[in-house]
Amino acid sequence: MNEFELIAHLTKSLPANDSVVAGAGDDCAVLDLGVPDKLILFKTDAVVEGVHFMRETPPEKIGRKALARCLSDLAAMAGTPTAALVTMALPEKFEVEFVSGIYSGLNALAEKYGVAVVGGETTTNPGRMLISIALLGIVPRGKQILRSGAKVGDAIFVTGELGGSLAGRHLEFEPRLTEARWLAEHFHVHAMMDLSDGLAGDLRHLTAASQVGAVLLKSALPVSRAAKLRARENSRAQPAALAALTDGEDFELLFTVASPDAVKLLDAWKKKFSGLKLSCIGKIVAGEEIHLRDQHGSHQLNAHGYVHFA
Repeated sequence: MNEFELIAHLTKSLPANDSVVAGAGDDCAVLDLGVPDKLILFKTDAVVEGVHFMRETPPEKIGRKALARCLSDLAAMAGTPTAALVTMALPEKFEVEFVSGIYSGLNALAEKYGVAVVGGETTTNPGRMLISIALLGIVPRGKQILRSGAKVGDAIFVTGELGGSLAGRHLEFEPRLTEARWLAEHFHVHAMMDLSDGLAGDLRHLTAASQVGAVLLKSALPVSRAAKLRARENSRAQPAALAALTDGEDFELLFTVASPDAVKLLDAWKKKFSGLKLSCIGKIVAGEEIHLRDQHGSHQLNAHGYVHFA
């Protein structure tokens, strides 16, 4: 049973109450706690030594990544973060200076985005470190963007470049909070999520939630320089386009808008975010399959992103 099969199994019969607007299955839970004009966003995520970082990773980058992952999920809902709790599980023999460094990186990113770190928990975990973040945020009532709103005919967009994240970007990415809120304010975004497990896997989550299919244009994929260099320099490395589809930990935004809005969006984006690439990579179609179109025609996409327990 892989990660997503386990999630489906565990979430079949979760208890809920009247506050739940959107529960398990999206980037954040959306809650209605009676706050005028606002809904509450609630998210948790964890980074584990040996999976998301290595022991030799600078501690400031570990702490930054732990919070940035949650912030990226909040961006996927076009939300604004407010407060975080931090749980740290440490080996019995830990270095206080190293743990302080983790908090230094985490705190610096929290201050940048106005997040209050309001407490947490420490515990022992023999053998390896784990940092878990619980994050609260807000979104204007009715303005939350889910994965489930994509419509047939929509244009599919991604921000930034994809692939090659292990060259360092997975520790240094910038959560697209500002960009997501701008999108929600100026355009009718039908569906959105962040790219954490690779485009090939995460697009499947979006299309499944929306009960649609998709066609991707291989030539339109924004492949990162790191992925291209790795493909050129290492004959055993996967092709650059495949890396863009499957590497994961890009933490860019994947979203859909109505096709008539596509050109207007691209023009407005270039004026507002000239330093960040925005690419139209395909369209939403009827059915449930995802196809990749290249110079040889269109064929079913068989590539998948990263999956725990696979």
